[in-house]
Amino acid sequence: MSDSKIIVALDYPTADAALSLAQQLDPQRCKLKVGKELFTRSGPAVVESLVKQGFDIFLDLKYHDIPNTVAKACAAAADLGVWMMNVHTLGGSAMMEAARDAIGNHADRPFLIGVTLLTSMDQHTFNQIGLQGSIPETVVRLANLAKQSGLDGVVCSAQEAPILRAQHGADFQLVTPGIRPADSEQGDQHRTMTPQQAIAAGSSYLVIGRPITGAAIPMVALEQIEQALN
Repeated sequence: MSDSKIIVALDYPTADAALSLAQQLDPQRCKLKVGKELFTRSGPAVVESLVKQGFDIFLDLKYHDIPNTVAKACAAAADLGVWMMNVHTLGGSAMMEAARDAIGNHADRPFLIGVTLLTSMDQHTFNQIGLQGSIPETVVRLANLAKQSGLDGVVCSAQEAPILRAQHGADFQLVTPGIRPADSEQGDQHRTMTPQQAIAAGSSYLVIGRPITGAAIPMVALEQIEQALN
């Protein structure tokens, strides 16, 4: 297993494109994230192929359904050999507990983490859908619920990482998307940080997409981020 803190987001429409990018990266230097579009178009086969190449795979499908359905989906994902998977914390404690029970307790089971609020969500959207309070308060509440439900960590903005790290300790996994090197475009993310800022804030793993996948030589872009972190 790689000890890299960098998860490269394979946000591609086809398996060929994703596998081509993966071949330009070193499985000892990064992990990979497979999300909804790639999985929907290419299915479990692309995950199995990447696992066979030696990559740790974060299957980012954000399961959110009745407890039995989510539990079965998580068991199926674990059978693919993924390193990490996620569910939506808004599904509640019964759903999260069922998901956790479904993946077992063996030493090489995948990490199970919970999505709190999407990093694309701003206060206007938060208010629009009828949630109460503020974004940081809600993230803290949902992270607490995830911890109580037996999850290994959460997906959160790096801006919320310091308080979650202080509350839950070093072993609670904080996976932070919306990471942009200082010279990169923000894109559709609202709550962003640089890699250095995110690690300093308490992030366990950094999800980085276009700054690496859109680079002329992806491995060089990855190495530049590694150097900045070191």
